[in-house]
Amino acid sequence: MANRTDTDAKSIHGTNPQNLVEKITRNKIYASVYWKKDCFGLSAETLVDKAVELKYVGGMVGEPQKPTEFICLLLKMLQIQPDKEIVIEFIKNDDYKYVRLLGAYYLRLIGKAYDVYTYLEPLYNDFRRVRVAQPDGTFALSHVDEVVDDMLRKDYLFDVALPHIPMRHLLEKAGTLEPRISLLDEDEVEKAIAEAEQEAAAAAEQAAQAQEQLQAAAAGDRPAEYDRR
Repeated sequence: MANRTDTDAKSIHGTNPQNLVEKITRNKIYASVYWKKDCFGLSAETLVDKAVELKYVGGMVGEPQKPTEFICLLLKMLQIQPDKEIVIEFIKNDDYKYVRLLGAYYLRLIGKAYDVYTYLEPLYNDFRRVRVAQPDGTFALSHVDEVVDDMLRKDYLFDVALPHIPMRHLLEKAGTLEPRISLLDEDEVEKAIAEAEQEAAAAAEQAAQAQEQLQAAAAGDRPAEYDRR
């Protein structure tokens, strides 16, 4: 059947992947025109063609509540379970911000804590504006980094309950993750390295000058007989 999970798909968090989306939401997605017309027959390779057409993110909108194209494609990914490499390519896609967010949201739902933090935290450096569909059918402006922050911090996003993941500091304490260096911290580190290199270069130059002065002074103090030899 068109709504059945791929037979090769693995259980996620102990359940059918599609069950990560609540049944009432799933049924509304199955009944939507976009699902029937545009999602039917999509494979992991062809889904990206639909993803690049996304114009906003969101869950259920309007009255009566209807699914966004974003949440429909999310359910399709849960249904066909694309390879991890494809999901990562979605996340690393710099050209299409909504493709990036779709991949990030999918990984947040199905991924282990280590992968979630590893692949989503770099998106904190993506400050592009995005449109977010609101439940009442209006749109709000946000940014990629803000949406990713919601994925990592909230328990419920785009009408889907997000699986629990341990807080970052607990994973750091356990040695699973290295402490995160923010973009600002990286700038400070680079600045400190540059200053240290400048100081080292200046010290080396002063040492060379001092050595030359010592050699010159030593040459001036030599006896005349020594020079004649």
